[in-house]
Amino acid sequence: MWLGGRGWLGVLGHWRWDLRRPRFARTWSGFKGPMAETLSTQVGTAGGLRAPHQQNGDAGGDARVEPSLGSPKPAGREVEPAPVGGEYPSAVAPGPGKRKKRRGATGERVVPPPKKRRTGVSFGDEHFKETSYYFEGGLRKVRPYYFDFQTYCKGRWVGHSLLHVFSTEFRAQPLAYYEAAVQAGRLHLNEKPVQDLNIVLKDNDFLRNTVHRHEPPVTAEPIRLLAENEDVVVVDKPSSIPVHPCGRFRHNTVIFILGKEHQLKELHPLHRLDRLTSGVLMFAKTAAVSERIHEQVRDRQLEKEYVCRVEGEFPTEEVTCKEPILVVSYKVGVCRVDTRGKPCETVFQRLSYNGQSSVVRCRPLTGRTHQIRVHLQFLGHPILNDPIYNSVAWGPSRGRGGHIPKTDEELLRDLVAEHQAKQSLDVLDLCEGDLSSGLTDSTAPSSELGKDSLEELAAAAQKMEEVAEAAPQKLDTIALAPEKAVETDVMNQEADSLCAECRLVRQDPLPKDLVMFLHALRYKGPGFEYFSPMPTWAQDDWQKD
Repeated sequence: MWLGGRGWLGVLGHWRWDLRRPRFARTWSGFKGPMAETLSTQVGTAGGLRAPHQQNGDAGGDARVEPSLGSPKPAGREVEPAPVGGEYPSAVAPGPGKRKKRRGATGERVVPPPKKRRTGVSFGDEHFKETSYYFEGGLRKVRPYYFDFQTYCKGRWVGHSLLHVFSTEFRAQPLAYYEAAVQAGRLHLNEKPVQDLNIVLKDNDFLRNTVHRHEPPVTAEPIRLLAENEDVVVVDKPSSIPVHPCGRFRHNTVIFILGKEHQLKELHPLHRLDRLTSGVLMFAKTAAVSERIHEQVRDRQLEKEYVCRVEGEFPTEEVTCKEPILVVSYKVGVCRVDTRGKPCETVFQRLSYNGQSSVVRCRPLTGRTHQIRVHLQFLGHPILNDPIYNSVAWGPSRGRGGHIPKTDEELLRDLVAEHQAKQSLDVLDLCEGDLSSGLTDSTAPSSELGKDSLEELAAAAQKMEEVAEAAPQKLDTIALAPEKAVETDVMNQEADSLCAECRLVRQDPLPKDLVMFLHALRYKGPGFEYFSPMPTWAQDDWQKD
């Protein structure tokens, strides 16, 4: 993925799981228009941090997360392996012996076939040193940094120029931006700077794009270690922090924070929690332990228990909900009860009621996306501050009993419009560049770059590139002594003349707005059981702020 990690204007795109497709398919969501299609890739080689074999939803994660990517390349390099299944029409198939060298005619550009990535490679020190954290207003923030996204040429690009690819598929930015990026040396083809956007792409061409990357803030609450032994690491995950890199998040993730602040590296996530869900989160230290516990997941030997605070007076008797759940949109990440959905079952038991809201214990017996949240919405007791399933966008009854007086398209449009107005599209794992006329009538802020200033922009960007080369060591100093004045040249890398995100002014969220009242309280399996402390909002005498 070589146009970057999710900028608001689509410069930074991202990969996303598409559960409608085969297990190893991922969809590029940075494209706008009908030409966006699926790239296949082998997850088993993606940094050694494999996706669990069972999608866990609330009981284990977001259906749209992407695997943590590590690479034997230098720092900041994410490599997308060549697609499998014949994505490249003329790709050279390996034979029983050595791979044949591809020879071209005199003067023809010869492109070596993509190298097979090593398995089991995790994030290392070179990745952690890409940038640093700072804390402000109860939030953990990441200093903007330069980052490379890389990919091999897609089959449908072969025979077309870069200019054609940009104008038909990467339309979130005007062509003036890409022309400026060429002049600034940001675009590389087979590790050589692109000189002309009219260059025609060939099989296995290797593309690299340097972007200025911004990450959304998360809570400053620390990640607490609940247990650690030779097999596993168990933490108490705060709300708002993704488990591993996905979308616009990389350093503001549990994986990176554990590696940078606790020196816990090469971890294998055993299950996942939604970004806004807090509580018990387990990692295996070895692939063997990971496979063993995944086997237990497949055999349904694990028990998960959550606690949440819901609207209204929940029934005193135990309630079992077996309503099937259907994914309305994989892109937006919204589900609802529907007879066409997958079977699932959740058992609920009220723990307390304070006159306005109830604390409820939840035991998901299956693992569908957003299962607990969707079932509570169906029962008429949505999680008190659920930004998706307790929204007026669902209609007057807010989805109670499955009653939604609008089409799926209208629902998605209204949800996106609501979060766009609140500047909270990250809740939906969306950015402005993802939005199309089919979801909202709003358009992203203009990022037009006048051609008159192209030379000045390119020169400024080139200077920024030179500053970035020396930045990592100085950034380490910033992390250790943030109270000291930062040298001007280091701070300069936080502003980039070609970066649309740098021209936007965003209001920071309040720490309390990053908390959803859903907490993974207990995780139990053969020979182990881990607990997380009961959150403050789950206390009997808690009152809404």
